[in-house]
Formats: sequence, C-alpha cells, structure tokens
Amino acid sequence: MSRFMSPMIRRRPSAEPAPSPTDSAQSNQQATAPDAAEQFREPPRESIEEQQEQPTPPDVRISEGAFKQIRDESLVLLSQGISHRIERSEEGPFQIFVEPDKRRAAQFQIRLYHRENPPRDENPPLPLKFTFQPLWVLAVPIACTLLDFSDAFVQMHNAGIADAAKILRGEWWRAITAMTLHGDSRHLAGNLVSGFLALSLLHYRIPLAKLVPFLAVASAIANFFVAFTVQTNFRSLGFSGFVFATIGCLAVIEFRLMPRETHGLLRRFAPLCGAASLAVFLGLGENADILGHLYGFIAGLLCGFIPKKKTLRWGAPTAVTDIFWILAYYALFAIGWALAI
Repeated sequence: MSRFMSPMIRRRPSAEPAPSPTDSAQSNQQATAPDAAEQFREPPRESIEEQQEQPTPPDVRISEGAFKQIRDESLVLLSQGISHRIERSEEGPFQIFVEPDKRRAAQFQIRLYHRENPPRDENPPLPLKFTFQPLWVLAVPIACTLLDFSDAFVQMHNAGIADAAKILRGEWWRAITAMTLHGDSRHLAGNLVSGFLALSLLHYRIPLAKLVPFLAVASAIANFFVAFTVQTNFRSLGFSGFVFATIGCLAVIEFRLMPRETHGLLRRFAPLCGAASLAVFLGLGENADILGHLYGFIAGLLCGFIPKKKTLRWGAPTAVTDIFWILAYYALFAIGWALAI
C-alpha cells in the first residue's frame, strides 16, 4: 500500500549545505585583512613629529642645603643606584635634582638617612679638631728660617729683613721676605704654634687656599705701612704679622656668620671683641713689633670680607682653582727672595 503525506503537514525546506572548512577560513581572512592592514599601516608623518616634539618632563628638585648635607645625600642616592645631578643656585645653597619617576624613591631614602642622622642646626659651634692643612702655609717660614740659621746663605738675613729706610727707598720686597725670617728658635716656635691654631680655625670655615694668598699680600702691605709710619732706622722680621692678619680675618668671618637673632645686639660683636683682646694679649711684649701686629690685624679684618657670605654659610668644595692659589702663595715669596738675593 502506498504511503501518502498528509496534506495538513507542511514540508520542511531543504537545509542549506554546511559551509566547508575552507570557505570559513577564507571568510575569516577576508574579515581580518582590513584590520591587519590598519595595524601595520605606517602612521601619518604629523603624528610622528608631534611625538618627537613633546618635551621630556623636567627634573624635580628633592633637596636643598649646604655642601656637606648635599654631599651626604648624594652618597645615599648613589648607594641605592638612583641617578641624580647636583647644582648650585644663585642664592647659594646646593640642590639635588632627579627624574620625576624617581622622586618618591629618592625622597624616601633621604628621609631614612636623616631619621638616623638628623641635620645640625644652622651655624653651630665648631669643635676644635686636629688638621694638617696649616702645614703647607707654615712650610715657607720654616724653610727660610732654617736656611737662615744654617748660614747656608750668609746674605739672607741682611737682604731679607724689613728695614724701614730701605723699603721707602724702593726695596719693597723686604716687606715680603721679612715674614719668612725669625730672630731665634723661640721666636719661630711662638709664631708657628699661634699660626697653626689660627689657621686651623680658619680652615673649618673656608679652605685655606681661597684666603691665604690674600692674607700674605695683606701682611706685606702691613709691613710697608709700618715703614711708612716710622720712617726711621727701624728693622723688623717674623711671621707674626701674618698670624694677626689671620686672627682678624677669622673674627670678621665669625661676625658675618652670627645668627640673625643677634642682629642689632651687642652679642653679635663678641667675635670682634674677643679677637681684639687676643691680639692685644699676644701683640704686646718685649721687642714686639706692635705696629706690625696692629696693621696686620687691621689688614686681616679687610680680608674677612673677601669670601662671599653664601660661600661661608653653605660651604665650598675643593676646586681646581685652589691649586692656582696655592702656587700664587709660594710664588709671592719666591719673587720676593729672587729680588732680594
């Protein structure tokens, strides 16, 4: 018996053939091809120029202070591998700059350091410490005096002593050479001890090379004014004029560095009064060149205004130019003795 389909049942449409794997792959490639082209397409030249013209962010300042403080903080950052740079502002203090992304790490390391090593107060009293720095200054009078005592150069004493009449006649170099000669070993020892102490105190405030040549010139000028004042057969010698010039210079430096709270008060003049009392105590005595000590002290007061206050307050690192000033100090006495002998 033949089988018939019921007329009430609708026939299902014939199913479309399933896409083959190759057809799906081709369609996917066609769909992603524009995206890949967009991805590897060369960016417009204008966008490249805009990226190149964008400035790099400037470095950030993270610390400011004196030279010793900035030096210690720089060592802390170097120990942690944090790159930075140090600059000095026009006002005087030194500054540390780092890249913006390293600011937090650098500040954290500096805070840790100061937590264990709190900074000192501004212009604290300096303890007396032993240093060998004054030796290169005192080497000149030591060497010249020993040569004079040894009689290696018989004419050394007579040719180098400060004779007022001869200085006024044109032998100006005697004002220089006289500082390197002494009457006896006691005279030499007294000037060396007092000079070593005064130069040591001055070294704590500023490197000696930056002031010693000026003190030597000031002492020579003081000897010339002694000859101009006396204008008779007056003869003198010794390094004491340089020592008094150092005391006067140190007094002015301490006067300039007194805290702001003392401005307008008599307490601010304590360094000057103390230095003047010390000069009177050391400068008076038998066979003492009182005028030489007085003029040397006054010349040293003027030398105290040579360094800038920001250099005294914030410190000054050792520079290559310091070698030039050391050579200038030795050259001054070398020229004086070359003309004398």
